Amino acid sequence: MSAIRLGSRGSALALTQAGLVRNALEALGEEVELIPITTSGDERPGGVTAPDPGTGPMPEDKARFTKEIEEALLAGRIDLAVHSAKDVPGDLPDGLSIVGVPARADARDAICGAASLEDVPEGAAVGTASLRRQAQLLALRPDLEIRELRGNVDTRLRKLHEDGYDAIVLACAGLERLGRAGEGSPIPSAEMVPAAGQGCLALEARTGDAHPVEVAAALTDREALTRLTAERALVTAIGADCNTPIGAHAQLDGQFLRLSAFVGMPDGSHWIRDVIETDAQEASEAGHAIAQRLLAAGAGELLSP
Repeated sequence: MSAIRLGSRGSALALTQAGLVRNALEALGEEVELIPITTSGDERPGGVTAPDPGTGPMPEDKARFTKEIEEALLAGRIDLAVHSAKDVPGDLPDGLSIVGVPARADARDAICGAASLEDVPEGAAVGTASLRRQAQLLALRPDLEIRELRGNVDTRLRKLHEDGYDAIVLACAGLERLGRAGEGSPIPSAEMVPAAGQGCLALEARTGDAHPVEVAAALTDREALTRLTAERALVTAIGADCNTPIGAHAQLDGQFLRLSAFVGMPDGSHWIRDVIETDAQEASEAGHAIAQRLLAAGAGELLSP
């Protein structure tokens, strides 16, 4: 049997994540060829480095980080794609499906440069490129000065120490996967609701391509899949994109699903939070239901340009 061609973005974090999938596939007895792919989101004018997957959105369409990889799938140049789930748009191209969701890493955000959000000094400069993080930071701490911060994880951590930031916010999962978890302190999800899919990997393949679909299913963690299903249903139903200040975080306790949501204005002046609790088998329905509740409470107006 020929090797499974595994496609991924070429950043350090993306390749680390793809390496985890490659190792898991090889443990199943598969031969794997890892193929880095440069996406349009990686081709930054003026030499500016695009963010690592899952570290925060850029102001372009989210598909900029998946488009070329999905084109490679559709053209048959790769068999399976590894994405950070938070980078994957709600609507996939015809002929492609998310076919696997491995076990999830820590979904929370992390504050770097301080022991906790409470310990960040009054009026401090905090770096992030995420409108979701900005909205929640300012809702919690209107005294903060939010400064734009871009680049991969290593670049952002370097800028924390060199460019006058008092603290920055990154994803726990990215820090962990790069072996730098000790450089950040998790922010409780009750304080800052993570992005939909944060900490999850999404494996994408051609629909009906039997072998890649089968091996991806073998790597799927049921809890991670259920949580991701609820979160993606929420953001899809509310019409969110990569530049929308919205958080979605599902937790499981046995068959009990708790889905938390946040929608707010980037300046932190107005926001809506909601929680829905239901059976885990109704993950998709829970996402749709809480989206309708948010919209009924005025989320559409908060998200309007």
